[in-house]
Amino acid sequence: MAAMNSPREEDLLCPQCCEIYRLPVLLKCGHNVCRVCLQKFWELKGCRECPVCRTVAEPGRPPINLPLKIAADEYQLRRSSRNRDLCFLHGEKLTLFCQNDEEPVCVVCHTSKQHKVHECCPVEEAAQQKKTEISTMLESLRKKLRTLNKTEEHWKETKTYLQTQARQNEEGIKEEFRKLHLFLQEEENARLEVLKQEEEIKTQVMCEKLDNIQEQITTLSSTVSDTVATLTAKDLTFLQDYKKTKKRVKCNVREPECIRDILINPAKHLGSLKFGIWKSMAKMVKYVPITLDPNTAHSNLEFSEELTCVQYSRKQLLPDNPERCTSRLCALGATGFTSGKHSWTVHVGQSRDWYIGAVRESIKRKSAVFLNPAEGFWVIGLCGGDSFWAQTSPRTKLVLKQKPERITVELDCDKGKVVFTNAQDSTTIHTFRDRFTERIFPYVSTGLYGEGKLSSPLTICPLTVTLEVK
Repeated sequence: MAAMNSPREEDLLCPQCCEIYRLPVLLKCGHNVCRVCLQKFWELKGCRECPVCRTVAEPGRPPINLPLKIAADEYQLRRSSRNRDLCFLHGEKLTLFCQNDEEPVCVVCHTSKQHKVHECCPVEEAAQQKKTEISTMLESLRKKLRTLNKTEEHWKETKTYLQTQARQNEEGIKEEFRKLHLFLQEEENARLEVLKQEEEIKTQVMCEKLDNIQEQITTLSSTVSDTVATLTAKDLTFLQDYKKTKKRVKCNVREPECIRDILINPAKHLGSLKFGIWKSMAKMVKYVPITLDPNTAHSNLEFSEELTCVQYSRKQLLPDNPERCTSRLCALGATGFTSGKHSWTVHVGQSRDWYIGAVRESIKRKSAVFLNPAEGFWVIGLCGGDSFWAQTSPRTKLVLKQKPERITVELDCDKGKVVFTNAQDSTTIHTFRDRFTERIFPYVSTGLYGEGKLSSPLTICPLTVTLEVK
């Protein structure tokens, strides 16, 4: 088609969709159709016919009618700059809204082929309806925006906290190494002191021995000199002093003493030195079967002794990460178990309120739940300083002969048992039986002590460390 300076609107309408051409293609019969409309028509018909005259199109992709495309684009541009209150096709005022195509139309459009079967309503009514619809969608976006802003703020706090946490852990590591360095320095000084004492004692012995032998040498040297002088004297003089000289020459000269064990004993100081230090170090090293995880702890809990001791304290500013328990004053162990037997002993001391035991990984950590096996808790506890309970459903009161200070928790993942025993006399306090289907974690929970006072700490008891040589 030749270029058109001012084409009529009818010349720019696609015969298939009745709208302004969008990327028109030219068929060999001379008709133009939107490329998308033509493709849909061919797929529907199952053959490559012209939608207007049914002439079979040539094989291959029809070429784009570039002059027509330019004319249509220019017309669309001009149309958009016209009065938006008027229909660009009929010049009538846009008083209706087509619900199907979601666009304003005039009364002529409503009776045309394109919108005749569509549902239309007045612009005012449609505007109110659509504004309500958009307002609802906008509120949803605002809600999501608030969530994103809150999450961003939370993540910034988390970033700041983890940097603080890293510094705290760094200081903790340095402090432990300072203790080790101090121990090694003291051990070195002690061993050097022992070496110095041995050196001083044996040096003193050698000084005394040297003084004695030097005295003997002086005396004997004097005798030898005097005897030599006597031998050079005249015969009569020599014979006159003979008895005296003979007596001096016949003096009893003792053989030098053979001094044993006078040297420094290297085996004592250097033999198995590292092992000796290691053995001494074992007295200061503690080993516990589990450590507690501060990332799971309530913000009112404070840890000490290499994360083995926990107690109620002032509230800390901590991130509300998914692992953290915020509904109860509790913390979980750092390691979970899915199989095998595991045990740990908790020193509850004189605490008036506590819960200890095991929990599954998926417990609800942000909302209040009952402490029972159905919720994933296998725990026992002390309430008010005198009532012991097994948190069954309903809970079971425990009658104990004496108040335990140390309780051992024995977890058997394979047999599905959690057994509580008094560590002092090995008597069984309570046994839970269940089926574990996920990872199980140790659980400790403290309580307030008196009126606002700090609770007594709950401490994971260390095991005895021994060095075995084979």
